[in-house]
Amino acid sequence: MLARFVLAVTLLWCAQGVAQPWPSRPIRLIVPFPPGGTTDLIARMVQPYLQQSLGTTIVVDNRGGASGAIGAGLAARAAPDGYTFLLVWDTHAINPSVIPNLPYDTTKDFAPIMLIGTSGMVIATHPATAYRSLKDVIAAARAKPGSISYGTPGAGSIPHLMGALLANTTKTTLTHVPYKGGGPMAVDALAGHIPVAIATVALLSPHVQAGRLRALAVTSAKRASQFPEVPTISEDAVPGLAADSWWGLLAPAHTPGSIMSRMHAEFAAALRAPALQERWNQNGLVIVASPPAEFGAFLASEIARWGKVVRDNGITLGQ
Repeated sequence: MLARFVLAVTLLWCAQGVAQPWPSRPIRLIVPFPPGGTTDLIARMVQPYLQQSLGTTIVVDNRGGASGAIGAGLAARAAPDGYTFLLVWDTHAINPSVIPNLPYDTTKDFAPIMLIGTSGMVIATHPATAYRSLKDVIAAARAKPGSISYGTPGAGSIPHLMGALLANTTKTTLTHVPYKGGGPMAVDALAGHIPVAIATVALLSPHVQAGRLRALAVTSAKRASQFPEVPTISEDAVPGLAADSWWGLLAPAHTPGSIMSRMHAEFAAALRAPALQERWNQNGLVIVASPPAEFGAFLASEIARWGKVVRDNGITLGQ
């Protein structure tokens, strides 16, 4: 009996002492938006590279709704075992200010891995409209308050807040039309169902370059290389106003540091794959692949910056 007891204890000790290699099963990458938007595009473009380097299946799990909060909540509740990651858009930093009683803590329930990249935004319209510049849109909004609506990929997104700031600073009334992601919004913009669309250069530049949409202005500090003839919003309408959209990678809080370091290295390598560089450039996506600490500091600054804009303009998720 003593021998059997010693053997059992020894086997248990060995089982606990031998770490399971990571990854040993499929990894879920939650995208909190529907297919077709830039967040989904980034995930699916890096997916095959991650699968090859990590030697496992990467499952892209689209969980749209509530401006990204539904998918984020799912990730926050996941086990911190290295088999769930979350690819967020800029709404992740704005949701705490516009969604009451979020089912998670934006800073405490996630571990930052990297700021993936940034992109300027473009204000565009269907070619069938009479608008040739952003000033035309502003003039129409002043002539008939509330008659101009603008679509964005989501309520509480930076495109939404930029539209609100534009209306506020130009003393006009613009009607916001939120969508559940960039894909559905682009479909309606291309069909002419919304007169104005605000979204990332990454999402809309292919349609602008193909002549299916007309770019009126970009929100970045500098003009976009994809259409250098299009002025910035600061040049055309609101001096000093500029902002970029961004994407980041997170893990559930308390995910082992060794796993996060490995995922950071492999994800960064995938983003910088030579075959993807031209695609990023074409879409206006500037790859950053920052260290975790830098992304954590950036996220905190974005929460503070856009929280003030939300409060100052009385923005809610339903607007």
